[in-house]
Parts: sequence; C-alpha cells; structure tokens
Amino acid sequence: MPPSVDEIRVGLIGYGLAGKTFHAPLIAATAGLRLTVVGSSQPEAVRADFPDVAVVEGEAVATAAEVDLVVIAAPNDCHAPLARAALEAGKHVVVDKPFALSLAEARELVDLAKTQDRLISVFQNRRWDSDFLAVKAVIAQGALGKVRHFESHIDRYRPVVRNRWRERATAPGSGLWPDLGPHLIDQTLQLFGLPDTVTAQLAILREGGQTDDWWHLVLSYADGSRAILHASMLVAGGSARFIVHGSLGSLVKRNPDLQEDQLKAGARPGDPGWGVDPDPTLIYDAQGTVREQQTPPGDFGAYYRALHAALTAGGPNPVTPTQALAVMAVLEAGKDSHCQGKTLPLPLTDAERADWHCQAAD
Repeated sequence: MPPSVDEIRVGLIGYGLAGKTFHAPLIAATAGLRLTVVGSSQPEAVRADFPDVAVVEGEAVATAAEVDLVVIAAPNDCHAPLARAALEAGKHVVVDKPFALSLAEARELVDLAKTQDRLISVFQNRRWDSDFLAVKAVIAQGALGKVRHFESHIDRYRPVVRNRWRERATAPGSGLWPDLGPHLIDQTLQLFGLPDTVTAQLAILREGGQTDDWWHLVLSYADGSRAILHASMLVAGGSARFIVHGSLGSLVKRNPDLQEDQLKAGARPGDPGWGVDPDPTLIYDAQGTVREQQTPPGDFGAYYRALHAALTAGGPNPVTPTQALAVMAVLEAGKDSHCQGKTLPLPLTDAERADWHCQAAD
C-alpha cells in the first residue's frame, strides 16, 4: 500500500533495549508514522511484537525503498556508518544517543544531511521526562530566582558487571559516559545554554568492570554558576534526581520519571496513568519553608509527534543538528578533560556557537 501524503514509513535498525523498549512502541503509538521494516538479528522477537512488519538485516534498512525515515538503535559504533548510508540513500535519519563516537564524525553527518537536504535528529527523549519538565517549569516561573547551583544525577545499584557490549572494553562507544552522559548534558544545555568550560572524571568502581561505571562532570558558566552532572552504577538507594539552588530558594526532585519502567512493563502512550509521576517536586523558599508542587506527567511520545510534524508540516526539528553537536562537544571535552586531568573549553566553532545562540533566541 502506498503511503498517504502525511504518512512517514519508518525503518528501525536494532531491536535490543533501545529499539524494542523505546523506539518501536513510541513509533507505533504516533499517528502518521508506520513501522514498515525492522533490521534485527532476532526476527522472532520482532514478529512476536509486530507480526506484520518485515524483518531484514540491519544494514538493508538504511537503503530500503519502502522507508522514508531510518531510526538507528544499533550499538554505538554503528551509529555514524548507518546514518551515513541512510542519508546517502536519501532517507531522513534519527540516531539514538550518542549521535556518533566523535565530534568530527558528528560534524560529517550534519554536513551530509545538509548536502542531501534531509532531516537528521538525535533521540533525546529525556527532554520529556516528568522530573525534567518539573525542574524546567519551576526555573521558568522564577520561583528559585537566579540559579547558581544545579545538580542532576542518574545513580543506580547494579554491582554485578553484565556480559553485554555496553560493558565490554573491546566495544567502541561502551561505558556509562556515552550511555547516560548525552541525556544529562542535553537537559542541562536546554536549561542553561553552552558552558564556558568542562571538567570531568571517569572511573571504574565495580569489581571486574571493564568500562567506566562512574563519572562526574562540572560545567562552568561565565556568571559563576555551576552545573554538576553525575552517574554511577554503585549507589544503593539512589540519589535525588535533581537538586537546584538559586537566589530565592531551592528545589529537590527525589524520584525519577517512570516512563521507562512503564514501557518495560508493556504500557504504551495513551494508556491510563501513562507518564504520571506521583512524586512531588519540593520547593524551598528563603526561610526554608517547603511546598510541594505536583510534577507534570512525562511524555516521550512528544518527540516522535514533533518529528512527524517536522517532516510533514514544516514544524521544527525536535532535536536540531546544532543541539546534537553541542552535546557531542561536551562529551568529547569531558573525555579529554579526564584523560588530561584538566579543565577544558568547549570545542565548538564560532559558526556552531552562532547557530546555537540563533536557535536559542528563536
């Protein structure tokens, strides 16, 4: 059946955690997107969930004639090669984070997308986490005054090293830094813009660990404010998801968004209770008095709805190439900061900075 004018035929590459848990259900729940083909080495898993969807080898999706949009949820070292193949075949592209393994690779993809006149975007679904939406709203309301100190944590307790590519030293792009770093960095840049300098440390804390399972990042801004981002696989009981201190008060959001757990349990956008976060956001005033503010529901589906609008109605790209490059710049500077043991500037060109500020002004 040929697509309707506003229907986008989607090819998904990868049916592991990212593809199965996040992309496929969200694509299927988005009006105007039709999951047409999946590239996977586990065809039985795909057909159990989507019996009418074709299953092929992953690389074949990038150039499939029946696909308008290629979504890449393969291992990190495959992101750039698959995106390049899809763009050269005239497809629009969504890449799961991280965008690429290096800032140079990412720039090449952005340039190729411009040459091909195709949309390229990175799946930053955690812009629509309930906890982040709460923090964003409180800061925008001015309830905290001028924010001076911002903390964002994703801490888990997984003391046993698992046999998977994300935790193998031999797998390019493995480790906790490229896994969770893009999420926390992207959220912070959306709130505060580009930092002046980047300081990071990475470590292996777990016995038998091969890749970083702990990292700590400090983003410093020209006005003296600091953003502290942290992730660990060895924190029993967890940490507060967000802590924010400003000139008029503070904010604490203890528990994280629940959409990932809901997706793993089989829930889908639109189901009763989808995205609902019962954990209140705590706001402290200058006298230390606390008030509870209801946390807004999360909405991962907003990314793909916005993407469909961008492709069919001229809407904005939900995560622009400029924003993607900024995240990659922090990732690269953070890794270099760790290796060199010093604070480093953000490695963006003047043109990239100008693009960022132009988009921020819009």
